[in-house]
Amino acid sequence: MIKRVITEEDIKRMMHNDALSLTGKEILTPQAKDFLKDLKKLKYKRTLKIAIGADHRGYQFKEELKSFLKEKDYNVLDVGTFNEVQCDYPDFASEVALCVSKGKCLRGIMINGAGIGSSITCNKFPGIRAALCYDVKTAKNSREHNDANILTIGADLIGIDLVKDIVAIFLKTTFSGGRYKRRIDKIKMLEKHN
Repeated sequence: MIKRVITEEDIKRMMHNDALSLTGKEILTPQAKDFLKDLKKLKYKRTLKIAIGADHRGYQFKEELKSFLKEKDYNVLDVGTFNEVQCDYPDFASEVALCVSKGKCLRGIMINGAGIGSSITCNKFPGIRAALCYDVKTAKNSREHNDANILTIGADLIGIDLVKDIVAIFLKTTFSGGRYKRRIDKIKMLEKHN
């Protein structure tokens, strides 16, 4: 009988789908074992933990999204900004990216005026694949094909109802694997060597 190999990404997917169940007969990669130890140490909830941030232009959307996400039983970590006073998006995008890069949160959402600067900022961090999405199709593609772990949004470009649809699809869509995994592995190698 061939034992199933479980990776850290497999565990995250199982948690996301609320189906984290291991029999003890699987082979866990070292990263998967470390991740499970961290889960116990940090007493993670089984719900998906999401870091959310915004600059002054994304503040109102962030506040609405926090309520929207909590209603859907997501565990939300707000990294700021906490008002509409003019501020710089890289300060908050880097906080969202750090939360995801270090494994404190499994996904992140960052909102600024156009979403572009936040995407650029987040993608400077190890292990981050931030995607600027402006409709449901790009959100679904970013997860299925690119295993994006941070969603960036341009608050000046789309309305809050569409943003909620984008967020819902981004959070519930799983990575397809297969040929897309091969491509993500190539991205990871580029990150490692550069």
